[in-house]
Amino acid sequence: MNTVKKYIDKLKKNYVTNKVKNTKKPDFESESIIRKEIIFSGKVQGVGFRFEVYEMANSLELTGWVKNTEDGKVHLVIQGPDNKIQFLIDNMKKLKRANVTDVDFTEIPIVDNETSFNIEVEGGK
Repeated sequence: MNTVKKYIDKLKKNYVTNKVKNTKKPDFESESIIRKEIIFSGKVQGVGFRFEVYEMANSLELTGWVKNTEDGKVHLVIQGPDNKIQFLIDNMKKLKRANVTDVDFTEIPIVDNETSFNIEVEGGK
């Protein structure tokens, strides 16, 4: 990767990090922990979508992972209180540099002792 591209990527990441840090979050009521598998469709690759999910999930203290799929979608598995997960989904649907056209989700079994949120690299851009 050349120096200019590295610099631009760093600027993009700093922008997303600061944007998430400055996002006003409500006072969340305590809720039980759930786990969801979510598929975002639309223009969700090549726009920093995964990194924004990563930053938002970490700021909300959610666990799981996110990755691009070969069919141009973003696959998210996320665990935490439902109200925080819904806040993350709502924010991603409003993301101006993306265009989420559909969100499919399924509740799946909780994974005990999961402690982090990661970006997985597989498929897509």
